Amino acid sequence: MLRLQKLTKTYKTGDQALKSIDLDVPKGQVLALIGPSGAGKSTMIRCINRLVEPTSGAVMLDDVDLVKLSSGALRKARREMGMIFQEYALIERLTVMENVLSGRLGYVGFWRSFLRRYPQSDVDEAFRLLDRVGLLHMADKRADELSGGQRQRVGICRALIQNPKLMLVDEPTASLDPKTSRQIMRLITELCQERGLAAIINIHDVALAQMFVPRVVGLRFGEIVYDGLPTGLTPDKLTEIYGEEDWEATIEKVEDDETGIEAAE
Repeated sequence: MLRLQKLTKTYKTGDQALKSIDLDVPKGQVLALIGPSGAGKSTMIRCINRLVEPTSGAVMLDDVDLVKLSSGALRKARREMGMIFQEYALIERLTVMENVLSGRLGYVGFWRSFLRRYPQSDVDEAFRLLDRVGLLHMADKRADELSGGQRQRVGICRALIQNPKLMLVDEPTASLDPKTSRQIMRLITELCQERGLAAIINIHDVALAQMFVPRVVGLRFGEIVYDGLPTGLTPDKLTEIYGEEDWEATIEKVEDDETGIEAAE
C-alpha cells in the first residue's frame, strides 16, 4: 500500500535527516514511529506527502510514485493522505464544523470552500464524524474556544472527511495531559481499524506506542534501528534507539498501565 524505497533527505546545511529508508506499510496497518528528537520522524512523515521534498528515493502509494508527481497531480494524491498535526493547524476564527469541512477543500475547490458551499453529503458526513468523536454538540463553536483534546478531535475529523487511504499523524499527544493523550491515541487507532486505514503515528511517548499500536519502528540518526512488535522493545533495544536510561521503569509502567486499563474495562 505504502512503500518507501531508499528515501533520503539531505538539507542545504549538509545534515542528513533520512538515510536511505526502506519501509513497507500494508493496507490497514497502524505503526508508531519513535526515536529521539532529531531522529528524522517528522521529516519522514512530511517527505511522504511532500510537505518536505525528498532528496532522493521513492514514495509509492499503491502504484504511484509521489516523488515524481507534478504539483497538480500531487494535489490530487494528497486527497488520499489525511494529516493530523501536533499544533492542530485549525483556523481559530472558524467554527468546528467549518474546520472539519475544510478537509474537503481538495474536492470542492477554493471558491466553494471560501463561500462555504459544500455538498449536503459532505455536511452530513461532517456531522457523523463529529458525533463519532463526541463533539457533535460543539459544531457551531469557534475553534479558539476549544481545549487541546477537543482541537485534536476536530483535526482527526478534518483528516477523515478526506476519505483517505493513509493517515499521517505527527505528535498527536505532545501538548496533551496523560488522560487526554490516551483518549486521543485510542480514538485514532479505533478509527483507523473501523475504516481499514493504514497510519504512521510519530510519537515521543514510548509507553503510549506500546499500549495502542501493533507495530513500532524506531529511528536514530535518520536510520531504522528497530521494526517489530511493541513487546520487542527491550531495555537494550530502547537504549540503542534513545541512549542510556532506566528503561526497566518504563516497561514496568506500560505493564501497570495496561493492567489498569483492562481492570477499568
